[in-house]
Amino acid sequence: MNPKIQKVNLQNLDDMQISFSSSNPFENLEYFQAMEVSDSASEKTGWIPNHLGELENGKLNSFLPLYKKLNSYGEFIFDQQWANALQQTGRNYYPKFLTAIPFTPCEGERILAPNDEKKIQLIDSCIELLKEEEVESWHILFPNSVGKKILRDQNFIERFNYRFVWHNNSFKDFDEFLAIFTSRQRATIRKERKSIKNADIQFASKNFDEINNNDWDIFYNFYRQTYFERGQNPYLTKEFFYSINRANHILKPVIFFAHHKDEVIAASLCFAGKDTLYGRHWGALRKVKNLHFECCYYQGIEYCIENSIKYFDPGVQGEHKIRRGFQPKIDSSFHYFLKDDFGDAVSNFCKSEKKQIENYIEACKSYTPVSYTHLRAHETRGNL
Repeated sequence: MNPKIQKVNLQNLDDMQISFSSSNPFENLEYFQAMEVSDSASEKTGWIPNHLGELENGKLNSFLPLYKKLNSYGEFIFDQQWANALQQTGRNYYPKFLTAIPFTPCEGERILAPNDEKKIQLIDSCIELLKEEEVESWHILFPNSVGKKILRDQNFIERFNYRFVWHNNSFKDFDEFLAIFTSRQRATIRKERKSIKNADIQFASKNFDEINNNDWDIFYNFYRQTYFERGQNPYLTKEFFYSINRANHILKPVIFFAHHKDEVIAASLCFAGKDTLYGRHWGALRKVKNLHFECCYYQGIEYCIENSIKYFDPGVQGEHKIRRGFQPKIDSSFHYFLKDDFGDAVSNFCKSEKKQIENYIEACKSYTPVSYTHLRAHETRGNL
């Protein structure tokens, strides 16, 4: 490994040792620290921290989030088919190396460094570590456009996926946003929102500087209920959210609470970045028609309009988002395999899968209820 690059224990770092910052809340080391100190992403849950970075004069000048994974849980990129194929040859797919934000499928910087040279140093050091520990593969999930270019140049295998993102075309209010839809879909969305109002459900949002641990206690009951309904244990512990609260001025959480009379019945959690609102978790104690749409989409859209936030990314997949103004967007993950035989097989798989993804995106465009005449007119007006 490059002599400047070493393993980094996040529990031994404090703010004074960090020399870079980020506009994406999930790229802040406080988010990783919250995952680890809360035992949400730890050896107990199959996420073994193995981070790399360059420490110089007490400052962390570069950082590669790296986990040794014993499973594929919480990644939102599904590689179990690859794992089964490799294991059938008598080789081990696990443990694998993973560079990702645990349980957080949001695009952003994955190789944190001030320039390309230092990023490539981190990549080379990780590949050397891969060889030393005889781990078969390394996976980098949801990098942004800057990271994608570097990884393509380093001959990583690119696997394509998709998400649905809302674009704020300088809308003045929710009604102006509705104007981009066909008349039928405008009526549908108004009917969905009216049903929530008629059920006597009101919403109140809390920004990061208003949230306290009592709010997190309330939210956690909703969050874990979502997993219990699926027969699963929640990925995140309550201590994770307490840790988020201790760094809320950096991580910028926003909670939307749904109230019915004197009772809080549902909530959704977002994080505010520089130009993007990221939707992450939600839950409800009772089933109310259209409550999910209001809590997870319409409240976030209104928040973006009111705060002039350009994009709303509520997470991967979910075709129902198209009908509510979210547009399909290609994203990708990158993969490195030590041995060419399996790497070539995965590469061929990804090339075939890419064509399917492209066809799916085209099909999504035909499903959208947006009136492109109104949308183009609004975009032109917004660019004047």
